[in-house]
Amino acid sequence: MKNKTLPILLKNQKILLIGGGNVALQKAQVLSHNEIDFAIVAQELNEEILKTTKNIKKKSFKLKDIKDFHVVIDATGNEKVAKKLVKYKKTHDILLNVVDVPALCDFYFMALTKNRPLQIAVSSNGASPTAAKFFRDECEKLIPMDISAYLKEKQKQRDKGIIETQTTKEELQKRNAKVFLVGCGLGDVELLTIKAYKTIQEMDVVLYDNLISDEIMQTVPNKTKKIYVGKQKDYHSKSQEEINALIIKYAKKGLKVARLKSGDPFVFGRGAEELHELLLEGIKTEVIAGISSSISGPTMANMPITARGYSSGFSVVSAHLKGNSVNLDWVDLLGKKNHTVVVLMGISRANEILEESKRVGIDQEKPCAIISNASRKNQKVLSAKLKDLAQMAADSVRPAIIVFGDVVKLNKILGDLS
Repeated sequence: MKNKTLPILLKNQKILLIGGGNVALQKAQVLSHNEIDFAIVAQELNEEILKTTKNIKKKSFKLKDIKDFHVVIDATGNEKVAKKLVKYKKTHDILLNVVDVPALCDFYFMALTKNRPLQIAVSSNGASPTAAKFFRDECEKLIPMDISAYLKEKQKQRDKGIIETQTTKEELQKRNAKVFLVGCGLGDVELLTIKAYKTIQEMDVVLYDNLISDEIMQTVPNKTKKIYVGKQKDYHSKSQEEINALIIKYAKKGLKVARLKSGDPFVFGRGAEELHELLLEGIKTEVIAGISSSISGPTMANMPITARGYSSGFSVVSAHLKGNSVNLDWVDLLGKKNHTVVVLMGISRANEILEESKRVGIDQEKPCAIISNASRKNQKVLSAKLKDLAQMAADSVRPAIIVFGDVVKLNKILGDLS
């Protein structure tokens, strides 16, 4: 089907709608929603159509009713009325639309987005109004809710003769940009939140590191650009500053960008740093919470992080600080009774943790465990005493967490029962 139509906007329209049934109601609602004045002539009227305009004549249609109307819409479904209108058009300057009869139409109704005032019209040339409405709804998602204020400012500039095309394009790309800091949980794809999964499916670009499992990366669509920004001890493929710059770079192109974060973005995940930089750039950002290994890692190993008789509270700490420095300020917590301590990024600091625990007088018989690859197919759990921490760490793989406290004993008790 060749498209020889020309989409235009008519100013000062005088529109006559003929018909008062369900078909006419649909057209009346379109006109009413877009604040377009029109009149109706119909012998029978749908009650809902009475809400669309006050300019209604309840009577059978006559050609003289057209008077000085410029646009006529025939929604009667009556062939005799259509024939009269087609004949009338030969000697009068009107635009005619016979609903659901494209061959007799001078124009088609387009599926319109909300008038805010930026508006997008979608047409299938009468072939499929349903298809037009579907893509209208998709287009609607592209228009920012606050576009009206922006366009008013642009109108002021245009009135002053200021037209800066490239600047406007850059502004719109920035306004359309959005970044998601997505918590991807422990690594088991089934532990992704529904929101995280849906977001990943809609991204143009994802940035990921070595903590994001292969299973989760397999959920990323093939069309999505994937950028590896892995960080490992003693080897950083990208610095945090470089990662921030990459996120901002792609966001400013107007793309939907996701930074995939292991666990939860705000639990020792540098999500706060990334969010801060994005907000400074004026880029809309959404943080999607994820399941943190600090709480759910022990769960996967039959170690309730709190349990009556074993632990009445817990602490989550990191043994690793910015600049590859060690953090041991928390070690005295190991002496607290009925308390669980979960240590992230602590495997490489096992010897230093052990030495500090001796220095502050922690009981070396305190139960501890290392859980590697929690929730994943290759999950591994080692448990022993604090005095054995260095050897356990040497036998473990990363990513891993260290758990200290009596809840470690439940790993065997619950494991034997399950």
